[in-house]
Amino acid sequence: MESAAGTPAPPAGRRWFFAWIGLAGLLLGTCLAGPHALVAVEQERRYMVAFANLTEEPGATLEGTGFTGREVRESFVLAVRRYPIDLVFYDNHRDSRTALANAEDAVQRKVDLYIQYLDDPATNVKIGQSLRAAGIRSLAINTPVPGAPLYTLDNRAAGRIAGEALSEYGAKNWRGLPTIGVIVGNLRAQEHRIPDRVQGASEGLKRHLPALKITPLETQGNPALVGPLLAKVLATQPATKVLIAAMDDASALAAKSALESAGRLADGAVVGQGVDRSVHGGMNDRKEIDPSNRGSIVIGSVAFYLDRYGYEILPIAMRMLRSETVAPRTVTPHRLITAANVFIEYPPYDMN
Repeated sequence: MESAAGTPAPPAGRRWFFAWIGLAGLLLGTCLAGPHALVAVEQERRYMVAFANLTEEPGATLEGTGFTGREVRESFVLAVRRYPIDLVFYDNHRDSRTALANAEDAVQRKVDLYIQYLDDPATNVKIGQSLRAAGIRSLAINTPVPGAPLYTLDNRAAGRIAGEALSEYGAKNWRGLPTIGVIVGNLRAQEHRIPDRVQGASEGLKRHLPALKITPLETQGNPALVGPLLAKVLATQPATKVLIAAMDDASALAAKSALESAGRLADGAVVGQGVDRSVHGGMNDRKEIDPSNRGSIVIGSVAFYLDRYGYEILPIAMRMLRSETVAPRTVTPHRLITAANVFIEYPPYDMN
């Protein structure tokens, strides 16, 4: 009998001897390596995780920002490479029946964990019940699933960050000058919880300017209405400084254009919400938030990081899969992104 290498095989007794020596060496090495070696062996098991996205309809944006479902999905595709996870993707299409069918399919597949992103509380209750009955753990995004840990943005905190930045800017640069506040965007969009964002912005605007008068401008989600609405305000306030809290980046850019058209750039300061590519872009894009554009009246935007959800959510999923303790609620770390820190938070995506 010959080995695979073609050389004579040792006698049977010697083969058993060498086998025992090899096994003893393996056990000794594992013991010397400590418990981490045993954990590493356990972690070689792969898990099947389902991610049911809110919607991947082309052009449809999420959470009152400029981000799309496809960007959220791509973040999961990139982030999962560091984990022993096989992802199964579903598109909920913002539809109750589709979401229920997706969850049923995941139950049939016997996934280890279901990540649910749907802004329909009633449907989430039904899906949570179905998953629990099948013994499948769940993790919710932005809208709760009863009994499941929740990863969520904080609209009120995000609005407050923007308002405080504007209030501080006005107090520092326009002290003693007549100043008003404007909140512009889709202000009553309950499905995106924008009223919370509006409330936070109002609170923040008064942080350093408690007597500030605030004017709401409702666009119903149409940035094209920002110009006409803001033009009317500017016409009635010819010698007034204007602090503009926009509820999304598209509205922030439209507000800047309206001030420019009115010849009032020097009278305005704008902060947006989202930090999508429309304001930070790539190396060759026209960017409002950029170290080389520090004179822009769009002084910043509050980050929502929807394009990094995979990197934020999959570590929570791994802790659940390993039966570790997970916080019942984890909040997006909203930050004000300005020309001073944009390359730290969002390096140009086509740089090098």
